[in-house]
Amino acid sequence: MTVDLPRYQILEGTLRQQIESGRWRRGERLPSIRALCHHYGFSKITVQHALQKLEAQGFVEARERSGFFVSGDPGEFESPRHASIMEAPKPVSVSEVFQDIMTRSAAFDLLPGLHRDEPPPGIIQLNRSIGRALRRQRGSFQYYDEPAGDRELRHQLALRFAKRGWTAEADQFCVTSGCQQSLFLALMAVCQRGDVVAVEAPGFYGVLQLLEQLQLKVVEIPASPQNGMDISALEEAVQVWDVKACVVSPSFATPTGAVMPSGARRCLLELANRYELAVIEDDIYAESGWRGVPDTLKAMDGSDRVIHCSSFSKVLSRDLRLGWVSGGRWHPKILQLKLTSQLASSRFLQQGVAEFIAEGGYTAFLRRFRQSLQVQRDQLLEMIGAWPVPVRATTPQGGLTLWAELPDDVDTLGLYSRALEEGIVITPGSLFSVSGSFSNCLRISFAHRWNEARVGAVKRLSELVT
Repeated sequence: MTVDLPRYQILEGTLRQQIESGRWRRGERLPSIRALCHHYGFSKITVQHALQKLEAQGFVEARERSGFFVSGDPGEFESPRHASIMEAPKPVSVSEVFQDIMTRSAAFDLLPGLHRDEPPPGIIQLNRSIGRALRRQRGSFQYYDEPAGDRELRHQLALRFAKRGWTAEADQFCVTSGCQQSLFLALMAVCQRGDVVAVEAPGFYGVLQLLEQLQLKVVEIPASPQNGMDISALEEAVQVWDVKACVVSPSFATPTGAVMPSGARRCLLELANRYELAVIEDDIYAESGWRGVPDTLKAMDGSDRVIHCSSFSKVLSRDLRLGWVSGGRWHPKILQLKLTSQLASSRFLQQGVAEFIAEGGYTAFLRRFRQSLQVQRDQLLEMIGAWPVPVRATTPQGGLTLWAELPDDVDTLGLYSRALEEGIVITPGSLFSVSGSFSNCLRISFAHRWNEARVGAVKRLSELVT
């Protein structure tokens, strides 16, 4: 006697078989409910029931406003190791390789000479908003914008951060020409020449460049590839040395993509209050997270010790050069420093971005952008998983890069020169520290689509490694 299975069980079995056979990879988005209905001829209720059964069994996971994804992350990588020894504070000297990478516009692309990708629809909509704002200027082009920046843009920023646990006001923000300027103003406001600043190791080489420019000393705090800065190590450092400020990226830190847990964030702020530290939060990658956007550190800041810095450059456009800083107790001084260093920001650019946010264009853009990032990250992990040498790698849930650790005998600074001869530009691990550590590591970006040329570059890179 043949028993006819319910339709939802038939679809459940079909999708499970496809997942197990590898048709749908771990972390990959399944077709929409509407697409599954059309393809299999089942009702919406049937498809939803099948997906719910698969979710209960752990095969798929539902993500708000994004659909269903195959559970888990691609690849089986061991986590990269992290430094465990701190050195005494020292002056900073940024490698010439950093200058060379920036000159080639290669911070996030292995093949910077490649034909540029077509702009996504969101960027086209943004350009239209900016164009409309420019046409509305009339006689205002003869006047400076106020030092803090366009009020409507600052209002839109406050609305967005309210969704991340931080009840902010427009007057708490100062518009800058990018996150690098925000960090620069923050360091100038809280430090004097010769002061000691704590940073993550590995950490953002742009911060090291600023410390060198301002003639500040650095103490590098070991950072976990998963959880970020080791707060216990930071406490040891402030007990030994007179640390004035701590620069930290709690959400999807570069280069590893680490996210600092809530408990560690609370301990950091408690430590800052106890030792009179200024905490400079580099929040530039936070909104890239495809499994959720972490709350900002400012949401926990009850003493105005956090200086929040960010910009639109990493998630919207690196050509936009529009950022902001919220200086807490140092905000008046930051406004004064901005007035003496930049005077004012472009009014029409700010107004165009504010309109783009207010009309929902930014939210829609982020939704598509995050989905693309996850797919591109998965593809990169698959490619480096096929390399002929052992690789330890992070599996970030946001940001634009992952951190790969190669065998100890691989010198990625030497690899930089060999790859450059073939038009491939890599980011060696030694750039992310002043101690000479991480010489066998690489930061690899998944910010761009993996077309045939970029896939070929990754494959060629694996051959150069061996």
